[in-house]
Amino acid sequence: MLKAVIDTSHAAQSGRVFEDAADVVHALMPDTPMFCMCEDQLTRQLTTFQDGFPGIVTYAVKANPSKQVLAILAQHGIDTFDVASPAEMALVREARPDAVLHYNNPVKSRVEITDALNVFGVRNFCIDDEAELEKIADIAEAPTQIEIAIRFRGAKNRAVCDFSSKFGASPLDAARLLQLAASMGFRTALTFHAGSQCLDPLSYAENIEVAASICRNADVWVDRLNVGGGFPIDFPSQQVPPLSAFFSIIEDATKRCFGGHMPTLIAEPGRAMVASSASLLARVKHRRPQTDEIFINDGIYGALMELIQLPVDLPCRVLTQTGVKAGPVREFVVYGPTCDPN
Repeated sequence: MLKAVIDTSHAAQSGRVFEDAADVVHALMPDTPMFCMCEDQLTRQLTTFQDGFPGIVTYAVKANPSKQVLAILAQHGIDTFDVASPAEMALVREARPDAVLHYNNPVKSRVEITDALNVFGVRNFCIDDEAELEKIADIAEAPTQIEIAIRFRGAKNRAVCDFSSKFGASPLDAARLLQLAASMGFRTALTFHAGSQCLDPLSYAENIEVAASICRNADVWVDRLNVGGGFPIDFPSQQVPPLSAFFSIIEDATKRCFGGHMPTLIAEPGRAMVASSASLLARVKHRRPQTDEIFINDGIYGALMELIQLPVDLPCRVLTQTGVKAGPVREFVVYGPTCDPN
């Protein structure tokens, strides 16, 4: 069954259960963009991660922070969440008050750090430079109760969207930061991100090799290794390896590289956890038959933002009030609802 998640202008419909997206269109004919979510598909994908990943499965809240998604994941066993802001912390606390929060945004203000510690009970932080470590050390009263995960920039990017341009210390700097964090009394971890929609499982193995070399150079063996997110999903134009291939390579590489210093593994899937369970209903507002142009009520300044970041074709169907529209497929130029040229 499919549950419609309606925007605030249709709040009375939020949580209503429908047979499928076509049933939503038949019943509501929504004139504003609307997300629909399949709870069964979400729980199936969660089970794939829980049964296959050789460590702790968390959820990257930024991928879909809706209350419905968080509640379902919490109900089905996710007790640790990757959060990027106090706002996301508050959402998780509402869904699961006892959840463990990993504050894996490497850059935080002093107010955000203070609120994370004292309001939301965060004890897991991420850094990628010394100034950030010093901020946390200045504010935290009990370093031995806090884990510092050093985010490093490791192997060559093989993802559709490269995450290495913004965050991540070099391996040399990461070793220095690891030594420094350990000397301050913090519990230590390492973390990396292979990039969004990573297509090659070997990218994870290469980053794990870098992580082990950082530990050897620092002479500090971390308690935990967070392999981040980046797990891919299938698109019509892009078929990807099964998740099991990623899980197997991650486990084998960690055993090979860390040996007797095997850390606890952590994953923080976002897109790979929720994308297949959510659909966007966008209405065609206008068509220009002579130029094969259509205008829809959402675009790159809304839920279709990733179209300017990921060179992929999104799966789509045409739904009418009487059902799914069938027939030959043709290409159109699609514009969003704003006056901007997109």
